[in-house]
Amino acid sequence: MEKTTEKIPTWSLCYIVNGDASGLTEEEIQTIDRWYKGIGVQVVSPVMDDECGTQPYFSHYPAFGLPTEVVDCDIYYIQPIKQ
Repeated sequence: MEKTTEKIPTWSLCYIVNGDASGLTEEEIQTIDRWYKGIGVQVVSPVMDDECGTQPYFSHYPAFGLPTEVVDCDIYYIQPIKQ
């Protein structure tokens, strides 16, 4: 299993972490799922500060989607084998 830290859009966290897709469009869900499956994500864990909170910030280059507010997340993944 590999580990990386990625800029994950805050609007996607409820779906990625808790499986709650309420408030997301079908297109947004497909974008998240494509990214998730594309690198073989196993675990997404938001990086916490000293007070157990996250520090959202704006990024022009999130892991997926358009420029938006993001939080750093540790991503554990298994790269899928291409056939």
